Amino acid sequence: MADVVFSSWKDEIIDNRGKAPGELVQAKGLDLPVDYDREAEIKGFMGWDGLVLRDPGVNVVDMVRAYLAAIQGESCGKCVPCRVGTKVMLDVMDRIVDGRGRMRDLDLLRRLGDFIKEGSKCTVGQTGTKPVLDAIEYFRGDFEEVIKGKKKVPRRGYQVKLTAPCMSACPSHLDIPTYVEYIKEGKFEESLGVIREGTCLPGALGRVCIRPCEENCRRANIDEPLSIKYLKRFVADYEIEKRHTPAITPPSEKKEDKVAVIGAGPAGLSCAYYLALKGYPVTIFERFPESGGMAAWGIPDYRLPRDILCREVEIVQSMGVEIRYGVQVGKDITLEEIFQQGYKALFIGVGAQGSTSMRVEGEDAGYEGFIPGVTYLLDVNMGKDPYPEGKRVVVVGGGNVAIDCVRSSFRVGKKDVNLFYRRSRKEMPADDVEIHDAEEEEVRFNYLCVPTKIIAKEGKVVGVECIRMELGEPDESGRRRPVPIPGSEFYADTDIVIPAIGQSVDLSFLEEKDGIETTKWGTISVDEETLETSKEGVFSAGDCVTGPDVLVRAAGNGKRAADKIDQYLTGMAVSSTEDEKLENVVASVKVYDSQEEIGIIGGRERKQLQMLPPKERKWTFEEVEKGFSVPDAMKEADRCLRCYRIGLVATDG
Repeated sequence: MADVVFSSWKDEIIDNRGKAPGELVQAKGLDLPVDYDREAEIKGFMGWDGLVLRDPGVNVVDMVRAYLAAIQGESCGKCVPCRVGTKVMLDVMDRIVDGRGRMRDLDLLRRLGDFIKEGSKCTVGQTGTKPVLDAIEYFRGDFEEVIKGKKKVPRRGYQVKLTAPCMSACPSHLDIPTYVEYIKEGKFEESLGVIREGTCLPGALGRVCIRPCEENCRRANIDEPLSIKYLKRFVADYEIEKRHTPAITPPSEKKEDKVAVIGAGPAGLSCAYYLALKGYPVTIFERFPESGGMAAWGIPDYRLPRDILCREVEIVQSMGVEIRYGVQVGKDITLEEIFQQGYKALFIGVGAQGSTSMRVEGEDAGYEGFIPGVTYLLDVNMGKDPYPEGKRVVVVGGGNVAIDCVRSSFRVGKKDVNLFYRRSRKEMPADDVEIHDAEEEEVRFNYLCVPTKIIAKEGKVVGVECIRMELGEPDESGRRRPVPIPGSEFYADTDIVIPAIGQSVDLSFLEEKDGIETTKWGTISVDEETLETSKEGVFSAGDCVTGPDVLVRAAGNGKRAADKIDQYLTGMAVSSTEDEKLENVVASVKVYDSQEEIGIIGGRERKQLQMLPPKERKWTFEEVEKGFSVPDAMKEADRCLRCYRIGLVATDG
């Protein structure tokens, strides 16, 4: 990071005031961006772990006043130290910046800060006074000068962000502590309302999200992370079980500008939903007969029941979104024709529904029994056995698609199911929970081996030639590179080979005259800040931009795109919102510290979902997990530490 004037971040005191350039000490424990946006630099930052100044012109006294105002504004009021204490501290600071301060106020602020830090029930108070105390200790002279001189300090504007480790890690930035707190209090509809502010797919994400929030849960520093994903599922399921009508506030005004969306997957549905909430008429063009994209056609029913996804699509449609099924853009209608029909903006949200080549001999020969993973799952999810003749299965790959293929194979009647992966289990990118469940279902895992040739007789797969591997030096992914072992070749009998090593995006619907630039990776090129393509009025997000990625990120970026399209159609400059800029700041600073000593006694075990026994579930497409009961959900929610953090950015010295 750039040179700092002062930093107390994580109690590492860097004080460069008055030092010559050659004497400056660098702050090691903080990665604070230099730029706030394309026009402003970050001159100071106050947050949960201290105070950082880059510009000596920043007025620390006013910065403290503004930070306390932010803390007081976010205090939930459920404990006296935070509710009352921060109000008193703010009153004192208001008096100081107005030129009416008293010297004894500094000792009062210090005593109150210590009291709030030690006595608050959640981290709004526990961490909120930390940078204030640092400022008083290391900038006491600035405070004394203002008080003694009875100076009025100009009140500046600052950017303030409420975050939490789980919120910062979530691609949709859901307000997780609030929706969990509502569950703890038995306010399930209110909880779901908070979730729907960030995603229109709570039931789907409550089942198949990869849980980056849980990987950044401070509760893990004590015992086990909170079951955030399944709590989301709980409130979504509760609404269905109680037959409640979703409490969604309709838009206050209807807009005239029509918006078209290509693809009814997670990105497209999210973009359409949040545009509809803003009052726009939206039409989705979907080539399949059903919505959901890869969530519907690539995730088996035992993980994500079709009726759950269908209900969430119905909620999107209830907002006035029209979905035209069986319409293939590029064949049935072109981009040019879409605009000719009066649409003022277009969002492209197609998924990665193609398969990556294994580059082995025989895979392009058209053998019966050679079925790409995405195609295999598509057939399975349409209720078909992809290859009834085949009884022995070899799936090649280590991601979630590969795991879905092996687990689905049992469920369509295959009894000999194998997975071949070129690295070890440790390097597998699939969700560890899914790997564990597949192991319980007796999938045979063959690690450190890879096919080299597909063997066929009379046009049908009968086996694969393989070679064993060993792990060498790390590659660009950070994982150790698999290296073939000479002389270790072997043969495996099989009549079905399923490559599931990667997915690709099909952009054949784009024509050169459309003027939409693509990347060397075969994805759509967009401005990362605005999600705009090279063609005016056309925006894009999801797998067609990132390459194959997870559902939660596609959904989150679909929502972001709705905001950008709204900016575009209302004549505003299309740019990052203040909230997005602040998200980037706190993500760089890093909200979660896995080494933090929290000082709380653990031992409260994480609630687990009940699952069907392996020998029973491996043959059925019924959902294998049963959701939380009301008591279990409330008990699990009670484990939340409510780890809110507040960051304040100074861009105006």
